[in-house]
Amino acid sequence: MMDGLAHVVVDWGTSSFRLWALAADGRVLAERRSAQGLAASAAEGFEAVLESHLAALGVADGVPVMMCGMVGSRSGWIEAAYLDAPLRLEGLAERAVAAPAARRPVRILPGIAQRSPSHPDVMRGEETQLLALAAEGHDGLVCLPGTHSKWVALETGALAGFATFMTGELFHLLRTASVVAPAIAGATDGGGATEAFAGGVADAMAAPETAGNRLFELRAGWLLAGTAPDTARDRLSGLLIGLELAGAARRLGRLDGTVLIASGPIAPLYRDALALAGAAGIRLRDAESCVRAGLHAAALAAFQTEGAQP
Repeated sequence: MMDGLAHVVVDWGTSSFRLWALAADGRVLAERRSAQGLAASAAEGFEAVLESHLAALGVADGVPVMMCGMVGSRSGWIEAAYLDAPLRLEGLAERAVAAPAARRPVRILPGIAQRSPSHPDVMRGEETQLLALAAEGHDGLVCLPGTHSKWVALETGALAGFATFMTGELFHLLRTASVVAPAIAGATDGGGATEAFAGGVADAMAAPETAGNRLFELRAGWLLAGTAPDTARDRLSGLLIGLELAGAARRLGRLDGTVLIASGPIAPLYRDALALAGAAGIRLRDAESCVRAGLHAAALAAFQTEGAQP
């Protein structure tokens, strides 16, 4: 068994599994990653998947586990029902649901639902990334980009409301299964804040109602002018992110002071897009560090309260 191990935390999503063994002060003692997301884990058995990773690290029976993500959805291990927004986030750990595990305490954090008839919305997993900001009493917008980007309004640490934008999913669908796809075929896996990207952001921000037309122009430019695949890809990315920023500003107000919670190549793209949109005072936080810190705080609160000790 690892010296100083206090608990294990897991971010278990639709397509990925990330596990960290943590000391009481939050230090990472070991970690495991896999593509055993919801579908694969449902077939194998959630407890079996979890225990296989714990066994690989030599984690003893009885060591508690705190989890977040789609593992708590209706199709997950056990449903951790949505909490209703607006709400304060510091009590999230108290509402964690116990999973039916034989060898250790396992808790799953709930997601959050916005039940407004005009703007219904849900999140599951992102709320954990917000815990540190909420504890700091952050007042302002938070952007969590991804397949389904979340924009969250925090008011002195409380979650006042949020909006989801399907930017990442639309990018994938348009790139692979639309009339635009041939224009992007053969593009490299890179992409960044190129002139084509910046132009896409600017055009979408200036006239979001023309986005459908701008998207078709990607195909027309390829047919008529032989636009390079990388250029088309970057402009597509810029158009979609610009459309998201325009929507976020319309729904939630000025984007100045937004905290961007992101990791990997998407982080500089959104940072640059926000700068192009004229947003000032943008701060960047690493998404993986935020989810790990949130899970750690929840584990400390839940397992100390319950008296669960490794």
